[in-house]
Amino acid sequence: MQNASRPIAVLAGASGFIGRAVEAAFAADGYEIRRVGRSAAVRWSDAPALTAAVDGADVVVNLAGKSVDCRYTDANREEILRSRVETTRALREAVARAEHPPRVWLNASTATIYRHAMDRPHTEAGELGTGFSPDVARAWERELFAGDLPRTRRVALRMAIVIGDGPATRMLFRIARLGLGGAQHDGWSLPHRRYRGIGDRPTGPDTAPWYRTHGRQRFSWVHIDDVVGAIRLLRDDDAIAGPVNISSPHPSDNRTLMRTLRRVVGMPVGLPSARWMLEPAMWALRTEPELILKSRWVLPGRLTGAGYAFRHPDLEEALRDAR
Repeated sequence: MQNASRPIAVLAGASGFIGRAVEAAFAADGYEIRRVGRSAAVRWSDAPALTAAVDGADVVVNLAGKSVDCRYTDANREEILRSRVETTRALREAVARAEHPPRVWLNASTATIYRHAMDRPHTEAGELGTGFSPDVARAWERELFAGDLPRTRRVALRMAIVIGDGPATRMLFRIARLGLGGAQHDGWSLPHRRYRGIGDRPTGPDTAPWYRTHGRQRFSWVHIDDVVGAIRLLRDDDAIAGPVNISSPHPSDNRTLMRTLRRVVGMPVGLPSARWMLEPAMWALRTEPELILKSRWVLPGRLTGAGYAFRHPDLEEALRDAR
């Protein structure tokens, strides 16, 4: 049965950048934390222990999954998908078995689920994309919302790129400090298959698409403090279920992002670059050009409608806070 004095939060993925911030916030809110993970007290492979962990909990937050800050080799592609789908399935089955299931389950997802967009922004009703990253997100959310869990409200956290002491922000600062912080232009490059569809319902072309963006691709972002604030709101507001965009109401574009990064790090110049130049540079950094070349244009429709007040709505202030 649930602890009478303290509510219980089950947290998966607590060792990551976002997980650490969420754990600290929930602890400050008076929650008893039960951690799930490969090296946590509750292991993914131990189904009875996982069921016991969620039984009587008030909230489950799942942030588990291999980092996408890597090259999309075949092995990494499969692990990115597996680490999200299998952990979500294990939690769903545990919640279904629980005698006293949690009131709410908040599961990570990604705003990269939407298509490359330069014509209009996407709220939660936006058009989904195709290819590797959207396929991972679709499979992730299908697993979250599968089956019947009548006593548990489920929310998919479609997070934009998170500004803070995390891998995406560190990579952006590194690019700017190296003098490479000019606008990044999508365009032709040698074809590759790293972004092809994946899973049992693969979508999109076999080779990576490209667009003539002229550095105007959109950049949707959110500060880590607002990720935590949004999660708190979604935990407590029983009226919100389904997908929710976790993103600043003021998305930027690539030119503005890079100009702002140069100011923040004190680098007066930044070389512009085309995709064919970025491909070897990102190979050297062991990450993917998709982070800065895909046009992510996302608005937090449901958060704004629920009255959420963003602590860091301005990009430059958010980046300075993250330095």
